[in-house]
Amino acid sequence: MPISFKPYTRVPGFTPEFQRVHEFLLRLNDPKVINEGFLWGRWEWMFSLKFLDTANLHKIGIWEDAGRIVGLATYEQTVGNVWFSVDPGYGFLKKEMLLYAKDSLDKDGEVQVLIRDSDSDFQEIAAGMGFKPTQEQECNAVIPIEESLMKYTLPEGYRIVSLAEEFDLNKYNKVLWRGFNHEGEAPEAVQDLLDRQMELSGPHADLNLKIAVAAPDGQFVAYCGMWHLPGNDYALVEPVATDPAYRMRGLGKAAVLEGIRRCGERGAKRAYVGSSQQFYYSIGFRPYSTETWWKHSSGIK
Repeated sequence: MPISFKPYTRVPGFTPEFQRVHEFLLRLNDPKVINEGFLWGRWEWMFSLKFLDTANLHKIGIWEDAGRIVGLATYEQTVGNVWFSVDPGYGFLKKEMLLYAKDSLDKDGEVQVLIRDSDSDFQEIAAGMGFKPTQEQECNAVIPIEESLMKYTLPEGYRIVSLAEEFDLNKYNKVLWRGFNHEGEAPEAVQDLLDRQMELSGPHADLNLKIAVAAPDGQFVAYCGMWHLPGNDYALVEPVATDPAYRMRGLGKAAVLEGIRRCGERGAKRAYVGSSQQFYYSIGFRPYSTETWWKHSSGIK
């Protein structure tokens, strides 16, 4: 049976089609992680955020072999930037996937696609189609989950708490609002809190792995979200935030390492993060892979 193409469903949310892609991403990285830049946790986090452009979901492309997903071309927030996931046995689809991205996932005639720096074959195909590499890159880092690397200390009066133990949307909202450097007080309208609740409501989200550091007054001042499924030997860090007023105290480090430690207790051997920030390197992460954004412009605006 020939390879077939189908568009993703127009229906937003955690649909059966969402679950099919989730299962593909799991299978793709089993028994070895080969696509650390777009693991299943990133797919679920993407669908958990209010920023997702749900009007263009049907432009996400899926390639199937006998009903089994073997390729995915998707945006993360909206069209214009494209991530690829392809089964290693179906590398011949890369040209078709690039063509699809250029023709269907562009924004105002321009599209950027993310290609692993070590994938020279994919680079050659992209160059032949008029894509040009840019200075923009995505970096991935990894940390082995070893007891010696999971050590941290907290200042007196501070404590670790999971959202399974203390589910407080106002505190969670505030630490992410402040931690991502927004000005002023965190909005607390009903819809704002519902959006935050959605971030924690994915079908595979585990509140035991959503870790906060609480200050002496009880407010959350650092946060780390972890994604791990029992049976997987890898975990994903996303997102991480520390209130600017509480930085440089080891609180972000504590939240991240505690989250990773808990994943280790469940069987994870390593954790990935999509970052090259010195913060991660300073707490034990190591550079792992780099991907470059390649751009194509049709000249149509």
